[in-house]
Amino acid sequence: MPLPMIKNYIDGEWVGSTSTTIGDVWNPVRGEKIATVAYGTADDVNMAVQAAKAAFPEWRMTPPLARARYLFRLKEAFEENFEEIARTLTTEQGKAIDEARGEVRRMIENVEHATGVTTLMCGYTLEDIAKGIDCHGHRQPMGVFAVIAPYNFPAMVPWWFLPYAIVSGNTYVVKPSEQVPMTQTRIFEIVDEVGFPEGVVNMVHGSRDVVNGLLDHPDIEGISFVGSTPTAKYIYRRCGETGKRVQALGGAKNIVTIMSDANIDQAMPSLITSYFGCSGQRCLSGSIMAPLGDKADEIVEKFVNAAKTMKIGNSLEEDVSMGPVISAAHRERVLGYIEKGIAEGATLLLDGRDCMVGEYPNGFFVGPTIFDNVTPDMTIATEEIFGPVVSIIRAKDLDEVIGVVNTRNYANASCIYTQNGAMARKYKYEVKPSMVGINIGIAAPMSFFPFGGAGNSMFGDVKGHGQEIFQFFTDTKVVIERWF
Repeated sequence: MPLPMIKNYIDGEWVGSTSTTIGDVWNPVRGEKIATVAYGTADDVNMAVQAAKAAFPEWRMTPPLARARYLFRLKEAFEENFEEIARTLTTEQGKAIDEARGEVRRMIENVEHATGVTTLMCGYTLEDIAKGIDCHGHRQPMGVFAVIAPYNFPAMVPWWFLPYAIVSGNTYVVKPSEQVPMTQTRIFEIVDEVGFPEGVVNMVHGSRDVVNGLLDHPDIEGISFVGSTPTAKYIYRRCGETGKRVQALGGAKNIVTIMSDANIDQAMPSLITSYFGCSGQRCLSGSIMAPLGDKADEIVEKFVNAAKTMKIGNSLEEDVSMGPVISAAHRERVLGYIEKGIAEGATLLLDGRDCMVGEYPNGFFVGPTIFDNVTPDMTIATEEIFGPVVSIIRAKDLDEVIGVVNTRNYANASCIYTQNGAMARKYKYEVKPSMVGINIGIAAPMSFFPFGGAGNSMFGDVKGHGQEIFQFFTDTKVVIERWF
């Protein structure tokens, strides 16, 4: 029986691609192909952009409250299909089902937050800036925007941007990761049922050609991207050359600091989630652990023991703690970093290389892996691994750890566990990353706060969601007026 072919969604219709290059979609638990997807072309991109461009004038003139009502209906439709979206996500991405549910919940929260457009998009007025002269600032939509999304959060990440773009009066094109196209396909089926005007939201599947087609298209006003730092730099540069607005969120090497006064027993569940949730495939995952003080050995021992109890297996089973990584190629990449850590002299406390799940011998599994005695210059302490591999760096005091945090090639997030308010304040004040957790293992902002790092973790000026996002999707037109 042939595998289903994933289609594009353009101008309110499901359409095939003009491309003859076909990719496979895998179930990473079973190591089996479950669908195919065409790697689209610049012609596919142009069809979507022209549909969005044609829809823009009427959508722009639709009152903001009327635009928001579409999102209210969409929110209810997502709730009705909540479990199906989550299970589709887990099937193609591999994360544990409860993590998938959490992702879908965050997706819906962004839709809810965007419905506050009438408050969040308001302009401003100042009367009598000179005698008889008033000045007004009006936020206006700009046209067609697009998102280039990653594989690790296939439901949520496009919806960090899409709701805010369309409720502001713009139209939109989504490019999901070619590795996980089924989740957004199911989501767009729901979008279609809600009945948005044709062309307001569109989706094109593909890889490099679609990305370049979006970056180079003259009718796209701006691009949002989440992924690796090298790709973020490339997108940032290309958008600069073509005059597009850009938000390019890159990679991470997040450090979690644990002070000797931390309540390690209460902290342990969140630490395990931080390092091994989503199999380590997220930009907010803990990557380096820095235990300080005379309890460092105890902290490390408890952490290793907790990691050993994790159940690895079929992500759709409720009691499974961690599923596979996304692909066979990525599994080999993660294993290569483990070999590198051994070669560089780190002490391997927990080895996940031979992780086998009996019923799923072809799955892309890597078990929890923990290195001790890692030095800040080792490869596993400097490069983003994007897998369930933890590097433990022991430091003499908080100043030394802050120095390590601030010399990584990224500045996405960092966390500290302590009961000492002065130490926590010092940490959050001095570290460079833009997202900081205190007694929190994943410093993930809610939809009404901005999301994005600093340094090589973020290229662009306006971060994702929150109130700031409306600045990205609108241009402020200033009107200075006088009446005689």
